[in-house]
Amino acid sequence: MKAHTCIRIIGLSLVFILIGPGAPLNARAAEPDDQTVQRIESEVAELRAAIEELRAEGSTNDRLDEIERRLGILATELEDLKVGEEVITASVEEARPGLGPAASKVYRKDQGISIGGYGEAVVAAPSSTRDDGSPSGKEATFDMLRGIFYVGYKFDDRFLLNTEIEFEHASTSESGSASVEFAYIDYLYRDAFNLRGGLVLLPMGWINELHEPTVYLGSLRPESERRIIPSTWREGGVGAFGDFGGFTYRTYVVDGLDASGFSASGLRGGRQKGSKALLEDIAWTGRLDWVGTPGFQAGLSFYTGNSGQNLETADGGSLDVPTTIFDAHAEWRWRGLKLRGLYTQAKLDDVAALNEALGYEGAASVGEKLVGGYLEAGYDFLGGRRGRSLTPYLRWERINTQERVPDGWQSNPANDQEIFTLGIAYQPIEQIIIKIDWADVDNAAGTGVNQVNAQLGYIF
Repeated sequence: MKAHTCIRIIGLSLVFILIGPGAPLNARAAEPDDQTVQRIESEVAELRAAIEELRAEGSTNDRLDEIERRLGILATELEDLKVGEEVITASVEEARPGLGPAASKVYRKDQGISIGGYGEAVVAAPSSTRDDGSPSGKEATFDMLRGIFYVGYKFDDRFLLNTEIEFEHASTSESGSASVEFAYIDYLYRDAFNLRGGLVLLPMGWINELHEPTVYLGSLRPESERRIIPSTWREGGVGAFGDFGGFTYRTYVVDGLDASGFSASGLRGGRQKGSKALLEDIAWTGRLDWVGTPGFQAGLSFYTGNSGQNLETADGGSLDVPTTIFDAHAEWRWRGLKLRGLYTQAKLDDVAALNEALGYEGAASVGEKLVGGYLEAGYDFLGGRRGRSLTPYLRWERINTQERVPDGWQSNPANDQEIFTLGIAYQPIEQIIIKIDWADVDNAAGTGVNQVNAQLGYIF
């Protein structure tokens, strides 16, 4: 091996070590772009020339392999610089209407791919006894509840792809799942009118769209937004969205709920989730919010459509099961104060025939009317300084999934619940949150089970 070749390789290797894999791209980007690109191009060219000399001499040692590996890494980083890749953080302030901070990142790119996500691990420690003194039969658990990846791609100024892939319960076995939470394409026309189509989140309530752990209080999601608004609720659909004059809106035509999954505990089992969804019945959903006052948001959401999806009555007739859900919601943030409230109601027809078709008897009836709502408040004593927060919070919730049942059936008093939650949330940085709370769960049957919960959540 020629001496000058060895010297060149050693020198370039030292330079690579100093600026190489350990130095992040954003650190290099602090230099003027042209200077950075020119310097790395020169280093790549010299490395390639040295490698060619070694090959010409017939060298096949490990040193040559290592330098080729490093050259590949350096060439990839050079390409990233030329493409203009940038790191975009998940920011609450720059979130899009109806999307959490991580899911909004792709909208802030000029072009190209965006990757984000969130996750939450939950420890649940229920009481060993019910309110009536009987054993609860429940045990403390740890659950990697969700691990989510957002992958988006900005094709150009008009077209955009956004997806959410969810892994639940740390497994794809019987207890866990891997699901597409949404996958849609936007056509961005103007602020007041844009088009969206694919698997979409229905614009109902707070949590269905904004479910990243850093954007809501509580280790667990409110029951009203799990059992009446059946979060996370997504269906295949097409529609429009936009903002104008201090208002934002979203409206879609979607495949409807499937009433064969309804039960006394709520509508959650009726979600079709875009999995070979039946299209016998379709539905219309929409949302309108006032966001023209900084820190304040208030609005209405609705869903209406039949849920029969080819269900038949006992005598062979068709079941429509008309289903209407609406909610009113409001949120106010002022300095460290956070206030949020929601009321939701669902009404169903053909419930008696539905009960018969599904074989439900007695207190197992699906509700003709379901009601729920909650009020919650928190105060950040750190004021979000340097991304940190310390927020004690409380939530009062009332839910009854059998507020009214058909004649001939009974309601189960255990489905008439009042839940009081008291807790505290700490964010050491904006993207990580730790929550601990206690939930006092009462119901009309006296069989409520209190529970202590803790959550570790993150977004990126």
